[in-house]
Amino acid sequence: MKARALASLAVASMVLAGCGILPASPQPAPSTYLPEPSPSEGDTPGALSPDGFTAAQRMTVRVRNIGCGFLSTGSGFALDAHTLVTNRHVVENAATVEVSTYDGRIIQAKAASTTTVADIAIVSTEQSLGAAFAVRAAADPVRGDVITVVGYPNGGRLTTASGVVLGASADPLGGAVGPVLASSVSIAPGSSGSPAFNEKGEVVGVIYAKNFSNQSFLVPISTLNTLLTEKSLLVPATDSCTT
Repeated sequence: MKARALASLAVASMVLAGCGILPASPQPAPSTYLPEPSPSEGDTPGALSPDGFTAAQRMTVRVRNIGCGFLSTGSGFALDAHTLVTNRHVVENAATVEVSTYDGRIIQAKAASTTTVADIAIVSTEQSLGAAFAVRAAADPVRGDVITVVGYPNGGRLTTASGVVLGASADPLGGAVGPVLASSVSIAPGSSGSPAFNEKGEVVGVIYAKNFSNQSFLVPISTLNTLLTEKSLLVPATDSCTT
């Protein structure tokens, strides 16, 4: 029933017969795409920069998992210059994790850690992810709160979608230890790992799944904050070529 009701949000395709030949890197993010004008002003995450992108868009990345016999893509967001957050299922069994920034730069991941407490992974890079980083909210959103999700649905262009929090729920996939949040934000495969922002531009959760009723589910910020504090809950991600 769970398999019928829910779908995780990494885009995957069986494109490799083995690890001898790796697929080409994705094309740079479209430079012709201009986001909708932001009502925010100043240096907040919603304010437009001179190049036409908000801080929320600049901190959001596309994550590419190249494994032995498969290729998948998801989304993620920068915690700092060399650390990003995505979903566990986005980087699971990866031989190589490749990150694409909003301006088309390709960055190789150095290491990844995951947790069984929730569908969360922390990825580190040697090359800088940029200068826009997440501001994490101190508390979870509640029912009726407006949220905005930024990510790369279907592994395509950077996209922004908004909706409201529908309330707390048990994890419909049965993997999270604590409650997760359901929302009305419309998302698609490839949105896994996308940040969800409140109206202040703070990250309040991490998208990881949707159902056939077009409801999306996110790991709440309280869970992410706990994981970042309790590093013992994170373990090195597995490699598909050695397991």
